[in-house]
Amino acid sequence: MTYTNDKIAIIGLGYVGLPLAVEFAKQFLVVGFDINKQRINELNSGVDKTLEVEDANLQSVLVNNLDADKGLYITDDANALTETNIYIVTVPTPTDALNKPVFTPLIKASETVGKVLAKNDIVVYESTVYPGATEDICIPVLEKNSNLVYNTDFYAGYSPERINPGDKKHTVTKILKVTSGSTPEIAEKIDNLYKKVITAGTHLAPSIKVAEAAKVIENSQRDINIAFVNELSKIFRLLDIDTKAVLEAAGTKWNFLKFTPGLVGGHCIGVDPYYLAQKAIESGYNPEIILAGRKMNDSMGSYVATETVKMMINKGATIKGSKALVLGITFKENCPDIRNSRVIDIIEELQSYHVNVDVYDPWASKAEVKHEYGLDLITDKDNIGSDYDSIILAVSHKEFLELNLENLKATGCVTFDVKSLLPVDTIDARL
Repeated sequence: MTYTNDKIAIIGLGYVGLPLAVEFAKQFLVVGFDINKQRINELNSGVDKTLEVEDANLQSVLVNNLDADKGLYITDDANALTETNIYIVTVPTPTDALNKPVFTPLIKASETVGKVLAKNDIVVYESTVYPGATEDICIPVLEKNSNLVYNTDFYAGYSPERINPGDKKHTVTKILKVTSGSTPEIAEKIDNLYKKVITAGTHLAPSIKVAEAAKVIENSQRDINIAFVNELSKIFRLLDIDTKAVLEAAGTKWNFLKFTPGLVGGHCIGVDPYYLAQKAIESGYNPEIILAGRKMNDSMGSYVATETVKMMINKGATIKGSKALVLGITFKENCPDIRNSRVIDIIEELQSYHVNVDVYDPWASKAEVKHEYGLDLITDKDNIGSDYDSIILAVSHKEFLELNLENLKATGCVTFDVKSLLPVDTIDARL
């Protein structure tokens, strides 16, 4: 079996799919497919609002027809996918309100691909799942919609995404890529394909399940380590010890793991452990450490709010009707992504005490925050109010260092620095 003149389809053009599509488009004809018409129009105008791809870089690869030798053709028309023979699926894998895995986006994407799948085509999944999900959930959907037989008529692979939103140093080509395939020949084919664009190199895993497991434990490991330092932060606060100072001292040992306390949100670390936990439970094992880590990290937003209220009470403040300013709503610094941001836990906990909360974030979209969280976001520092009884720095955007917080404070204001961004002598507490 030979593959010549490969044409690639990227299914899902978000934080993961678009950077990958742009890089492949420099060497192949790539069909970038997404069901979000607004996103399609935005990208075809040469603008990426996620800021993962520079506009000039995007514009340099855009093409407006499928006859080009290389370039990126962006569309919401699934018929264009018939021009391709390699499909890379990069759709989200979220959890529901009960933290159960939601496979709907992955199933819908597999249905779309299955309807255009042809003999000898390859489907590669990058979405984070638990071990076995590709072959147990996705492949049957492909077979049903294509009337083709897996590993006879078409093939599959798994190469987990490792995108770090907002990171301009570790971009897609500079992060080593794990690859795998459903047969040894296909695995080698997929590995060689990624090698063409991933300058950091690749690691060929022995099976799809191994590659799936490798991805899901990467974020589970980080989650557990952050949970540990979050617990330390709670303990040290009771002991009146500065956690940052402790971690700096401990970090002088060469093999100390340097994690810091904070909120754990986003589309990976705060979600992926639940996929592994779900599969473990289905297999008859209760994953105590993984779920304990999730419980600890999910508690931090309400903890910050409650500790802030306690400090206000100690200063003689009236809580009901007081004013709070929360700095940051995105899930991480210097990034517009608000998905699964745990800052909302701080806000909702404060509101449960009848505190009036303003939220300032120069990176986030007012419309997206309104739609997702029902909040009226402040995006211009000139529109920030004054006389705040409490200020909580929840995200370490660089712009917050330029604020004169003293001008925003009421007498007796409590300042809680979640990210340890501010000088310790200017705040009341930090994690």
